[in-house]
Parts: sequence; structure tokens; C-alpha cells
Amino acid sequence: MADGTAGRADPGALFNFSALRRFPDVEAENLFAFDASDTLILSESAAALNGLDGGALDGGALDGGAVAVVGDRYGALTLAVASFLGSVDLRVQQDLVSGARALDCNAAELGLSGGFRRVPLGEELFAGVRVVLWQLPRSLAELAEVADQIARYAHPGVVVFAGGRIKHMTVAMNAVLQESFADVRAGLGRQKSRVLTARGPIRPAGESLYPVREFSHELGLWLCAHGATFAGARLDIGTRYLLGFLDGMKPDARQAVDLGCGSGVVAAALAAARPALTVTATDQSAAAVASAAATAHANDLAGRITAVQDDAMAGFPGGSADLILLNPPFHLGATVHTGAALKLFDAAARVLAPGGELWTVYNNHLDYRAQLQQRVGRTSVQGRNAKFTVTVSVRGRTG
Repeated sequence: MADGTAGRADPGALFNFSALRRFPDVEAENLFAFDASDTLILSESAAALNGLDGGALDGGALDGGAVAVVGDRYGALTLAVASFLGSVDLRVQQDLVSGARALDCNAAELGLSGGFRRVPLGEELFAGVRVVLWQLPRSLAELAEVADQIARYAHPGVVVFAGGRIKHMTVAMNAVLQESFADVRAGLGRQKSRVLTARGPIRPAGESLYPVREFSHELGLWLCAHGATFAGARLDIGTRYLLGFLDGMKPDARQAVDLGCGSGVVAAALAAARPALTVTATDQSAAAVASAAATAHANDLAGRITAVQDDAMAGFPGGSADLILLNPPFHLGATVHTGAALKLFDAAARVLAPGGELWTVYNNHLDYRAQLQQRVGRTSVQGRNAKFTVTVSVRGRTG
């Protein structure tokens, strides 16, 4: 750790953020590997990281105390702290595998690969932790689950610095944090960003509520979801429309993929309706994959559904699936962008066997039919309602 004047320095001011890339995630001129909320979190936490936070860290230096980084997108927080503190026990949790791979690439480029260790959400991540740096999620359910885990396992004197862009923050976030911490304060806004500082963890008395579990009478299935899972333990309207075409999806399919599986509702509905199918549920979100596995188990389908975390099926063999179902995202983080959907279309084209089918549901205004035709194969519209379009794309016999 630095000492003297340097010891009081802002770790963000000493770090070259412009060296960071999003690779291997989608890159474009309007997509960035860091923003002002990263630098503000580092600035607000600088004194705590040096053990100078008015006694919040027992009045002394960290003395090897652990630091946890949660929700780092491409390594801005993790690598700034690693370069600033050196040998501190720095633990990192990232929900998205694309972000984790980008962090690894950035760390290798900057010579910081050994400066942190990746830990899943839970006791190992937060046990004994004195400082938490946290990119606030937009989901209140994810916020509640992570706050609960910090309050359960972190050091009693832990200080949490949770920041984000003001346009994505709400007063409800303060209320959620106040359920897990005795003292929650909002800092001043700077460069359209703000940091919430939380102290005094309130140890939960009972078991964690996550993954939540709800029964869908419409589907006759239990749906399970961790906080970061898209749509939670509910059936979103796009997926509901897609499932209405289940009977017409490639009748002779034996290997199917629920791509971008979320809670695993599509995988479970498909496996329940088609006993001859083996289904793989895959998502780049660790929370989604854990949720899909829980949904499969809750419906006695664990023997026929495999949940796999992967980035656009990068680890899947080419030509290995007969049927893929997809409800693609139309944003990357907080930015509306088609790059994620196009990446998944290309992935489906590679993984589908000749004659295999990709069934896609998307918002009408996106009009992906031409892109699906170009990237996957012959594409026809199977249905359209007031909001969504469902298409089927057939993989050609040649690549």
C-alpha cells in the first residue's frame, strides 16, 4: 500500500481507464468500458481503502483486510484497486461471463492478472470483507439479494460504496439498502453519477429468500429466479407469445437449446412438452444459469435439462443442436444496441445442424427478419401480435 501523500491519493486518478476494452464483448463507438460512476466510486472509497475512514475500519489501516468488487463491468474498479493496493485480498464477482472475460483480457494487458480472485456471490465473496465497491444494478431484486449477502457475511465494520448513473437510480434503492444496513447515505452527484454509502450491516435472521420460487398456473410449472435474472420468476410477455408456437417447432428435434435462458422457463416448458428432447439452457448470466438449474430441479426435469454459463454458445460444438429458441436482448447494459442480438444470430447459425430451426421472438419495431435470413437461413414469420413477431429460421444444408 502506498504511504504519505500518495497513500491518500484517489485510485481512480492514478489509473489509465483509456487502456480498457470491452473485448471480447461487443465493441462499438457508442459503447464504453467505463464511465463516470466508476471513477466516482473509486474517489468516494479512497479514504476507506487506505483505512482512514474515521474509524469505520476500526480506526486503522486495512492490514490485509479483504475488499470485494461487485458488478464490475469490464474491470475498471477491480484493476484500479489492484494497481493501487497491490497485495490486498481483492475478491471480484461479475454476473456476466462476457464481463469476466473482458476483465481477464484487460488484466493481462496491464500486467495485473494476479491482482484479484474471482468468487461467486455468497459467503466466500464477503466473509471478513471491510470495503465493498459496487456498480449498482438496475434491478431492485438483484440489489436486495446482494445487499442481503453482504449483511450476512461481511465484517461488522464493512463500508459499502454503491454507485451508478443518476438516470438509472431511484429512491427505492435507498429503501432496499436500508433493509440490510443501519446507515445509508446518498453522496453528491458528479458527472451525472452518484454513490450511496452504506454502513452497519443488519444480520438477517432467516434463510435467504433467493432464488424466489413462484408457480405458473398458466404453464403448470414452478419458476425460480435469483435477483439478477431477467423477468424474475415470472413469465414475460415475449416469452409467453413464443411458447404459443411450441407444438410447431421442429417435431423430430432431439437436441434443443434455450439461448439466453433467464429463469429457464422456455427450457422447462419445452422439456415438459417434448419428452424425447434433451435441452440445454444457456445464458451469459451466472444468476440466470443458477435460476434455470433451480427451475429444472423444481419441476423434476433436472435429468433432461443442463444449465451452462457461456457467452453466445462459444463452447458449443458446431452443428450440435436441432432446435434453438431465442428471445434476444435489444440493449447492451443501459445502451440500446442490436449488437447482442446479431451476435446470438451468428452463434445460432454456427451451432445449428443443417436443417435445424431457430425460433426467435422480438419486438415488432426491431424487424430482424432480414438479418436472420442473411445470418442463419431461410426465415419466415410465424406470428405477429400488437407488440411481438415470432419467426423461424432454417439452417441451410451448406454453411
